[in-house]
Amino acid sequence: MKVEILTLFPKFFDSVFDQSILSRARASGALEISVHDLRRFTTDRHQQADDYLYGGGPGMLMKPEPIFRAFEQLVAGVKPRPLVVYPSAQGKRFTQAAAAELSQQQHLVFLCGHYKGVDQRVVERWVDLEYSLGDYVITGGEIATAAMVDAAVRLIPGVLGDAGSAAGDSFQGDRLDCAHYTRPERFEGMDVPGVLLTGNHKQIECWRRMNSGFLTQTRRPDILKKQ
Repeated sequence: MKVEILTLFPKFFDSVFDQSILSRARASGALEISVHDLRRFTTDRHQQADDYLYGGGPGMLMKPEPIFRAFEQLVAGVKPRPLVVYPSAQGKRFTQAAAAELSQQQHLVFLCGHYKGVDQRVVERWVDLEYSLGDYVITGGEIATAAMVDAAVRLIPGVLGDAGSAAGDSFQGDRLDCAHYTRPERFEGMDVPGVLLTGNHKQIECWRRMNSGFLTQTRRPDILKKQ
């Protein structure tokens, strides 16, 4: 998978993709990352990439000209055309299913908004998908982009060491994952559930399904209502 990121703050990503699973994905060739500084696509001496809002009001908005130039250089004429994703509070909720769809793409371009976001004409001309991490607002699209890339890349076959590791993740089967334990067997007066120590895989699987259902029902009943 090739991922390109358009941002005003390229240094944000300096260490994000050099850690853990994402680092291994890059080393194996499963992931190729390119981060582009949007200020390189400005034409004035001050490299201005934002301006005041038409109609007044507080805050600044990212200008369309630098972003259009960036897309014309990176996207226009590229075949097949990469899928352009814009993390935005106005977007639909980003889910595990959305991550799975992105993981099947060969070429993704993420546009990181900042301030009040980007000029709407950018969205209308270039953006294919708008996603929101949740019902809250963060300073810019960099954090959301990093989260979405991570969620998608770990679903690419071969990225995780254990092919079945992602299969039991929360939201993968429309429910939360069960609780997990490791050594020691007893810690601070708390014991590992006995069934997990029996070696009886049928009983263990049954316990995990029940625990998963209990956690989903008590913490995220909204997930069960969708089924």
